[in-house]
Amino acid sequence: MFTGIIEALGQVTAIREEHTNKHITVLSPFTQQLQIDQSVAHNGVCLTVVALEGDIYTVTAIAETLQKTNLNDMKAGDLVNLERCMQANGRFDGHVVQGHVDQTGICESVTDENGSWLFTFRYDAGTGNITVEKGSICVNGISLTVVNSQEDRFSVAIIPYTYEHTNLQHVKPGTSVNLEFDIIGKYVARLLRK
Repeated sequence: MFTGIIEALGQVTAIREEHTNKHITVLSPFTQQLQIDQSVAHNGVCLTVVALEGDIYTVTAIAETLQKTNLNDMKAGDLVNLERCMQANGRFDGHVVQGHVDQTGICESVTDENGSWLFTFRYDAGTGNITVEKGSICVNGISLTVVNSQEDRFSVAIIPYTYEHTNLQHVKPGTSVNLEFDIIGKYVARLLRK
């Protein structure tokens, strides 16, 4: 389980394809603290560490993951939001994030609010996912609060710290992002549909 509080920006150093899988190698400031089989969220996608060497580690994304996330578009040099699993004795600062991306969304606009930024994302509402005003949403692994919730789009307000310490600084209109909708909202929506 994760909280959506990004620990670090990593840099993709290599991507190797093997059959339908992609092995993604990442340079990270906390690689020395990782172990094989440990889970790390990459832009909100929970992946298992399969190799370690110095300051880099490798994870594997399978076809199912590549089809449902923006990891398939990733290339060497890209910055990726990283978060290790939540420790049982740690603070719970964000919200419950599983690391299971529901779908991708597309950035529609980025508005400079003179000290903060307003990002608007649209998504395919046909999948049954919903947002609620002042509810939680995970965008590229970042726990954020929804403003201006609509049927197929929502906005989030970004403070300077989040902007500077995540890859949102590189998100522009047309950029694909990973979305994990709030787990409680998903269960409520499913129960109401029954």
